[in-house]
Amino acid sequence: MTAPATPQELFALWADVRLQGLPPPALVRHPHVQAQLRRLHPSAPDLFQVEEVGRSVEGRPLHLVRVGSGPRHILLWSQMHGDEPTATTALLDLFEYLRLHRQHPRVARLLSALTLHAVPMLNPDGAERFQRRNAQGIDVNRDALALQTPEGRTLKALRDRLQPSLGFNLHNQSWRTAVGDGSRRPASISLLAPPFDASRSDNPGRVLAKKVCAVIRDALEPLAPGQIGRYDDSFEVRAFGDNLVRWGTPTVLIETGPWPSAEPDEPLLRLNFVALVSALESLSTGAVEHADLERYESIPLNDSKGMLHLVIRGAHVHGEAGDAFLSDVGVAAVQAVRNREGSASVVLSGSIEELGDLRVYGAVEEVDGTGLTAVPLPSQDVRVGDTLPLPPRGELTLRVGLPAELMLLRPVEPAGNYRVERIIRYER
Repeated sequence: MTAPATPQELFALWADVRLQGLPPPALVRHPHVQAQLRRLHPSAPDLFQVEEVGRSVEGRPLHLVRVGSGPRHILLWSQMHGDEPTATTALLDLFEYLRLHRQHPRVARLLSALTLHAVPMLNPDGAERFQRRNAQGIDVNRDALALQTPEGRTLKALRDRLQPSLGFNLHNQSWRTAVGDGSRRPASISLLAPPFDASRSDNPGRVLAKKVCAVIRDALEPLAPGQIGRYDDSFEVRAFGDNLVRWGTPTVLIETGPWPSAEPDEPLLRLNFVALVSALESLSTGAVEHADLERYESIPLNDSKGMLHLVIRGAHVHGEAGDAFLSDVGVAAVQAVRNREGSASVVLSGSIEELGDLRVYGAVEEVDGTGLTAVPLPSQDVRVGDTLPLPPRGELTLRVGLPAELMLLRPVEPAGNYRVERIIRYER
């Protein structure tokens, strides 16, 4: 039997199968997805079937991609929250991998053992607005029982029709999420095998989901050591993941979080690709049955507020009253889409979220503020290296909630003058 691909092999392979011509995940919209799906069936008519299974509130088609011919049926869906885009592109990359490598023994075995059913971009109206909720203003992932959204009704109908043995619920989580073991590392991927009742009971399906999560952890830890977290498994009576388990389809939740670099999209897409292929291979070979449940149970729980995007350590700061004091300054940031001059772009929108002793927080970037004074960026143009007097007291105040537009000043001679050491500017 052909050995499973190693995480390192899959990590490298992604570069060869990634789809070209797509914008960054946050800018992928319904027409991009539709264009890719339109080419799937013609490119491999005996491999892919694409079916319209519903419409969004605003009439955008929701498509189901079927690939494989195996007896075990797996349902995957992405972007039920419109501003959680990473897995949509990862699913398109997965299709490309299956298409290009269908003759490889590993892929052929996967396709003969499994039938995959995937809905990329379940909430296209939310994606169009880059917002969590659908066009009705409803969180689709809290509509499993009320079924007031056409997107939720589509997912429920698919579950009932296909009776899949496992579901993959693919999301993004807050960039403030850290691994809650005191390491101050970002939770780049978080996993959960949701419960089906308030007592968090196990049944054979949930045990299977836990084993799949264990497989994913083992695949990703060599690539992102210490950056795999686990969601709290409190039962959410309205959520799709929890209710699918009740209805007979255990689910694996994969949440993509922060990555400690200025360009996080590529490494996070790679991790999603490795997670999905590793999990599907283990299901196709039966290796998942031998996974160690302790590897799931011992994943550190998330700390939902444990990360900041930027922390300035030990700078002089002026609050709303009193003299200057030594403080850390913490900036939280989120990806946002801005339309300017007819063109959309992805930006980081940041604000001051924390002041004081921030030693317990991790950060994508840390700045040594020793000997520096942190003040709001003035309205007039300033540049790094400029020398200027300290602004008036009314213009020195930093407080939580202000936009992250700062400058760091170092005192220089003659006394009373300061040199601009760094300008920090996030988008509003």
